[in-house]
Parts: sequence; structure tokens; C-alpha cells
Amino acid sequence: MTRTGVDIGGTFTDVIVFNERTGEIEITKTPSTPSNPAEGVINGLLKADTEIADLDFFSHGSTVGTNALIERELPRIGLITTEGFRDVHEIRDATKSELWDAYEDVAEPYVQRRDRLEVPERVDAAGEIVEPLDEAATRTVARLLRKRGIDTVAVSLVNAYANGEHEQRVAEIVAEEHPDAFVCTSNEILPEMFEHERTSTTVINAALVPVVREYLTDLSTQLSDRGYDGDVLAMHSGGGVMTTKAIAYYAARIANSGPTAGAIASQYIAQQCGFENAIGFDMGGTSADASLTYQGDIEMTDEWAVEYGYPIMFPSTDIETIGAGGGSVAWIDDGGSLRVGPKSQGADPGPACYLRGGDKPTTTDANVVLGWIDPDEFLGGDMDATAEPAERVIQRDIADPLGLDLTEAASAVEQIAVANMSNTVRLVSTSKGYDPRDFALIAFGGAGPVHAANVATEMNIPTVIVPPYPGINSALGCLLVDVEHDLSRTFIADATPDVADDLEAAFAEMEGEIRERLAGEDIDDDEIRMDHEVKMRYTGQWRSLEVPCSRPIDDVESIRRRFHRRHEQTYAYSDDAQPVEIYGLHVTGSGVVDKPSFPTIDAGDAADAHRGTREAYFKESGAYVETDIYDREALGAGATIDGPAIVNQMDSTIVIPPHATAAMDEIGNIRITV
Repeated sequence: MTRTGVDIGGTFTDVIVFNERTGEIEITKTPSTPSNPAEGVINGLLKADTEIADLDFFSHGSTVGTNALIERELPRIGLITTEGFRDVHEIRDATKSELWDAYEDVAEPYVQRRDRLEVPERVDAAGEIVEPLDEAATRTVARLLRKRGIDTVAVSLVNAYANGEHEQRVAEIVAEEHPDAFVCTSNEILPEMFEHERTSTTVINAALVPVVREYLTDLSTQLSDRGYDGDVLAMHSGGGVMTTKAIAYYAARIANSGPTAGAIASQYIAQQCGFENAIGFDMGGTSADASLTYQGDIEMTDEWAVEYGYPIMFPSTDIETIGAGGGSVAWIDDGGSLRVGPKSQGADPGPACYLRGGDKPTTTDANVVLGWIDPDEFLGGDMDATAEPAERVIQRDIADPLGLDLTEAASAVEQIAVANMSNTVRLVSTSKGYDPRDFALIAFGGAGPVHAANVATEMNIPTVIVPPYPGINSALGCLLVDVEHDLSRTFIADATPDVADDLEAAFAEMEGEIRERLAGEDIDDDEIRMDHEVKMRYTGQWRSLEVPCSRPIDDVESIRRRFHRRHEQTYAYSDDAQPVEIYGLHVTGSGVVDKPSFPTIDAGDAADAHRGTREAYFKESGAYVETDIYDREALGAGATIDGPAIVNQMDSTIVIPPHATAAMDEIGNIRITV
């Protein structure tokens, strides 16, 4: 079987092709094409030696949905809600990201007020119909949406999580009056209480369906035209993949798919290297992402957002992101302080050294000046680049205004970038009760291995692992996942033994729906694995924690004990004497896909891979020092390297500072000890 994984990033589109029969691996990297993401994918596949018609498996992750939300490149959306609840979407939860900043503007709602329309109806919290749906008013609303040319409609009625009958009827009426409209209902998207969160998730899902459907249709067509006849799978934020058929309705699920693929790959690499605890550090051209694996499991969250105040309540890998990539712009603020990011030059025009019209200093330009990156080696020499523009913009925009020489300015840019990245690692580790000294740092992305050793030093992380293909690690993650669906629902009850039968019945019903979805994607019943979680909290509290459990549910007390332990770890506090309440249920169903098995590499000495030296600057030395240069492809298992050294490969550069040593293991990972 020939498998391919693709990651559509903000700067580059990465491709890995793995032939399981021969063990051969191909990797390619091409500039992303934001105006037509499918074009970048096809360019990357055509660059590989393997013909598209010979592929048996295609899976990809992308930032298309995320970028559409960030840039507000969305269709006009209509929202139908219960009379009197028109402004739930705009009021949100009445909080701000900067609580004490009176001048901070909150993000605009995704649906303008004139397009939020009400219908008379009411269902109570128990799911009983208090006021029947006014169907005549609903038809009037549907006709108004059609008249305005609004073809994307979200339906979120009060308490629809308890009884979705009215929402389903609204969807039927809209389909009758406005056949061209796409309609999604909150009771299908997120059957959970709290109007704002449910409405926000439903609106964002509705908004992304046309965006995602357009590029997926184009990609599927282009692949089919070139002879590929398999499923086009897409990574979703929960760590599995979905078919295009499922994504056509649950588009918001893939909004965080690219970073999630990287987290999956870092978990896999850590396990291969014998580490149960690992921090994934993914630095590309636009941003740096950090994820965490603890005791073999990736940390997850059930609430995340692209813009503060508008949550997406689908389960997602818990990833922290900052604008600190290779293309992040270095600039001086009004107070005269040097900053790096969050604005990025991205793929177009890119850093100044790329020779694509970029005229602002970036982190990559600073690395070129420091001698860490040889511009002649970008993409294995396939990309035109040179050092002179990098030197010019850093001298002009950073060195001269701050009274520094060129080297001091470039080193300052690097140190600030490392400080920013270290803060991201803190957000997934120390801020959540984890000690970074107990973890390995998995460094990937085109720029991650350049900075990883310095980030590890800053965070007291003893080991850095750089996988064989760090620049395409997220694409690798797309080969390591299962077809997956999950469901959640509100379930409020005291965590006492007499609730076991009700829990068992609810889980059985949720499992049935998931099995039906997976069967629709041609997954056999014997290939399905189910995982169950109970959302719990101390009675009277707001925040809940997800606690794993197994079926049949015959011991609620053991689940309760696990909740106390989880609460202690998360909040450094627990109280066994306090009553505990069940808040909700979550079931994940996975259609298990065969995973690729990668070959080991031959033994070899570092001397065989030595390619000379060049001058590079390290702040530990305070000067440019003669630095050994190695070719990664020629490094064999057991090869050891003492810093300072630089290892070149097509998709990335690995910097080993003076205080570090590195060794190549038998499966091709470089392990750096700092």
C-alpha cells in the first residue's frame, strides 16, 4: 500500500509518501497557495516521484478553516432562534480577554443583528414543549432569508439540546421555502446546554461548510482526474480523520486540523523513543504550536476558539499557539522596545532572504545573519535565497534604530523569539501543573529544530527529539490516525451508585449513533473502538473535568475517585468529602486504520556525514565560532555530535548549540541532550 499525508500550512504545503511494500519514503515541500489550497497539494504530489494514480491512501490536515475564521472570509450567515433570544450570539458570556482594558474591542459577531431572526416557540429544560412552534412565522423567516440571498443558515433554539423536535421542523420548513440553503441545527451539532456556546459552535460550523466544501470538492476532483480513486480523508481537531461526506456537515471539526496532526505525530515519535511524557513543539513560517502528551495520552480540551468570545465546543487537542514563526516580523514598538511577531510575512512575500519581495526583518532573516541557516540550502537548494537582503533589513530596521551592530541585532531577535516560544511551552506545561523537566521536547516544523535546544535550555527540558522529517511532521501525523467521530450530551445527575443504569443506557444510545456514522463511512463493526468519558464537577461548581470510564458502568464510585485525582492534578486541590455531580457524557468511536511501520536505519559514524565548517554566532560564546556542518541523510544510527554544530536536511535545519550534544538513534531520530 502507498500512503500519502499532506499538511496545508500557512507558508508551505508538506507531503510525505510512504510505500509500505518497499519501505521507501518521499517528502516534498512546496509553497502554499492560499487562494486555492488544492493547487498547493497537487503541486506537492506532482513534485514527488510517485504517481497520484498509484496512491492507495490520502489523508490531510489544513488551516483553511482556521484562516477563513481569522480573516472573516465567510459567507453571509443567517441565524434562526427563539423569540427573545436574538442577541445571545452577540452578548456572548459578557467577558473579555483583557478584563481590565476598558478600550479593548471585542470581536464582531459572525452573524449581523439584522440576519438574526426569531420564531415563536418554547421548550423547557426538561424537553417538554411549552409553546408550539409557529410554523407560519417560520415560513416568513425562511422566505426573508431567501430574499436576502442568505444561503447558509444556523438554527439554535432555546433548550433544543433537551428536545430537538422544533429545530428539525424549522430545518424542514427552510428546505421547503429555500431549497438552495444549507441548514445546520444545534441539536445535531452540539446537544449540550448553555445557549451561547451551543449557538456559537453551530454558527461557526454553518459558516465553514461552504468554505471547506469548496476546497475539498476541488481537491477531490483534481485527485480523481489524475487517477486517485480512494477516499479523501481530512484530519479533525479531535485527533481522527473524517471523510468528505462527513465534513460536508461537520466542517468546524477540521478548523484546527493542521496543528492536531502535528500533535499526533509528536505523540507517536515520543512513544517510539520510550517517552510517555512529551511536549510537541511545532514552529513553522507563521506560528509556533505547543501540545502535551502525558502518560501516553494527548491532552484534550472541549472548548477552544479562533477569536475570543466565540467558542467551538468540539473536542480538540489542547494546543497553544502564538505568532512566532520563521516569518514573524521583528519590529520596534512606540516605547523603543524590540518585538518579534505576531505579524508574519507568511509564504508571500516571505522573509527578505527569500527574494520574493519581502522587505521586513524576520526571525528567519536573523538566523541567516547568525550563520545558523545557509540560504543556499533552502528546500535542498530548490529555492532561490540569499543573505544580503536579510542583512540589509535587520541593519536598517533593528540595528540602526537601537544603536546595535548587525550581529547584536540578529541575536536580540533570536533571543526574543525564543522567549516567546518558551511562553507557549509554559502554557501547556507549568500553567497546568506539569513539570517540564519530566518531559521530552519533540521539535518539528521547518523552524522548530533551529530553536528547540534554546527553548529546552530556557525551560529546563533535558532532552530534545528531532524526528527524521521535522519539516513535514504534521503531514506524517495524517498517516497515523483513525477514522473517528464523537458525541457529547448533557447529563445532569449526582454521582451516586443509583445512576449507573441511566449512564449505561445513555452511553449505549450514543454508541449506536456513532456506529451508524462509521458504518456510513464503510467501517466494519469489528474495526470500531469506543472510548467513554464522564464530565464531572463538585456540586455547585461551574468548571467540569472529563474522567475516562469503561462499559458496562457498574461502579460509579471508582469514576468518582478518578475525578478527585484529576481535580487534584489540575487545580492542586480536591476534597473527597464533597458531593460530586455528573454534568455530561462524551463518547468517541474510532474506525481503526492500519498504521505504517517505518524501517530502521543502518549504523554509521558522524564523520561520514561531515560537510565542512562555517562561522556561526552563539550567545554562549559571545562570538562567531567555527561550527561543524553535517548532512542528515548521511548520518547513521549511533552517530554522535558535539555542539556547536548544524545539521542540514531538505525540510529543516537543526542547530546544536555549544552546550549540547546529539546522537542518532536506530529509527532516525536525533536526540539532543542540553
